[in-house]
Amino acid sequence: MSPSCLKCREKFSVSDDDISFLETISPVVGGRKELLPPPTLCPDCRQQRRLAFRNERRLYARKCDLTGKQIISSYSADKSFKVYDQAEWWSDAWDPLSYGRSFDFSQSFFEQFTALQREVPRVSVINTNSENSVYTNYTANNKNCYLIFSNSYGHNEDCFYGTCLSKSVSCVDSINIFNCQLCFDCIDCTDCYSLLSSRNCNECQESFFLSDCRRCKNCIGCKGLRDKQYCVQNKQYTKDEYTKLLEQSATHTHAGYEGIRSFFDAFDKSTPHLFSRQKNCEQCTGDYLQSSRECIQCFDTNQSEHCRYVQYSVSDDFNCCDASYLVDSTNCYENLSLVQCSDCHFTDLTWWGVHGVLYSELCFNSTHDCFGCIGLRGKQYCILNQQYTKEEYEQLVPKIIQHMRKTKEWGEFFPINLSPFGYNETIAHEYVPLSEAVVKKHGWNWHVEEEEQNQYLGPVYAIPDGIRDVSDDIVKHILRCSVSGKPYKIIPQELKFYRQMNIPIPRKCPDQRHKERMALRNPRKLWDRKCGKCQKQIATSYSPERSGIVYCEECYLASVY
Repeated sequence: MSPSCLKCREKFSVSDDDISFLETISPVVGGRKELLPPPTLCPDCRQQRRLAFRNERRLYARKCDLTGKQIISSYSADKSFKVYDQAEWWSDAWDPLSYGRSFDFSQSFFEQFTALQREVPRVSVINTNSENSVYTNYTANNKNCYLIFSNSYGHNEDCFYGTCLSKSVSCVDSINIFNCQLCFDCIDCTDCYSLLSSRNCNECQESFFLSDCRRCKNCIGCKGLRDKQYCVQNKQYTKDEYTKLLEQSATHTHAGYEGIRSFFDAFDKSTPHLFSRQKNCEQCTGDYLQSSRECIQCFDTNQSEHCRYVQYSVSDDFNCCDASYLVDSTNCYENLSLVQCSDCHFTDLTWWGVHGVLYSELCFNSTHDCFGCIGLRGKQYCILNQQYTKEEYEQLVPKIIQHMRKTKEWGEFFPINLSPFGYNETIAHEYVPLSEAVVKKHGWNWHVEEEEQNQYLGPVYAIPDGIRDVSDDIVKHILRCSVSGKPYKIIPQELKFYRQMNIPIPRKCPDQRHKERMALRNPRKLWDRKCGKCQKQIATSYSPERSGIVYCEECYLASVY
């Protein structure tokens, strides 16, 4: 079947396999399977709807609504929700069941869930088991980190301005790096050391501006190299020649560094691109998949099986569909931010052994068989935060689902206007940027930021061109982003890193740098096109309208050195 998306009006495919898959993972309540209907939105709009509930990067100062102390939170002070600091939220100082209420069949479910949202306290940030890493969110097990986000496994140390980092030390301005050290401005790199402004590299060292290189050392501006040393733009040099070229490039200066970036970007665009990055995968479509099997239209997926329309599956996910940011979860549908869950549908932020939970958020610690709940820990058989017996729960939930079928809510994730964040605060805005006017036309929330552009921030600080000319007092000044005009600062640890790596001070604020790194990654969407060499049909994240050469795997591997 090929229905039209209710949001964008574009036709999309719902295959017989999709219908069978939904039937397989449909929830069972009281021994009765409650069938999930076919989706009414296309995969892109379903993803956008989920991501509009996840604010990773925007942190604010506000007061804890329980203690009154000043805290760091992903909820700005103007939000109408109750927000508790982490320590208080996880404590026994409050009882989520005290906010329980009976289901009202004269109202829609989403109306009643919205009312519950306005009452139940929300946790300020998600940052567990970390040391000296206050300004982080959706992270765990980190030490001395600042403004890093979305690190499910974490175990990072002395890292700044990063997203999706794991087991890395002293890395700055990077996305999706694993087991790296002293890396800067890197994207999708693994097991690298002292690597700068590079992407899709493994086991590379002491190099600048590499793309898709393996086990390379002392190289500049290269692509597709294997086991090479002393190369510049894929041309071999002697050690002495390379050293001389490196000195002439003046990478310690802003002019020299950006000059190399310019020629590297042009070189990268003019050379073939691999249609899809998959390693040890079987019968998969998507991009950035590893050790996975039968994953359809999945992106950034690792060690998973029988999944479809999934983004950021960290590891060991099975039979999941339409989910974003999940770890070790099974039989889940239309979810956001899952960790070790099973048979959960339409949930946001459900972690650690949660089972059989429907239409809920912020549920943790082995909570199971709950419906429409918020903030539960270790509870069972609750509806709208009200406690029931097992028998009462199994009788009432099917009635609620039947009611939701009549109101056309059953099978739909939470509407975007229920998000506790402004659309422009969420990662949906990173992947589908919209203007304030368009967002408000949809009836969604928009966060109005404080006007900073006209505030006096002290005298303009002229950043020296070279890092060797930067004095310690730069950390006392407020700098202006050369693109957005937003203010930003250099923290002492950051200055130490730039000096150690002998690279210039960034002229752009962290948000702008993140935005430009994200633009270097392809969208989470597939198009049909042909290999630029053998003309074989491929499904790729490079759109047909996009300039550049795209090869199938066989042709691409034949082109690398």
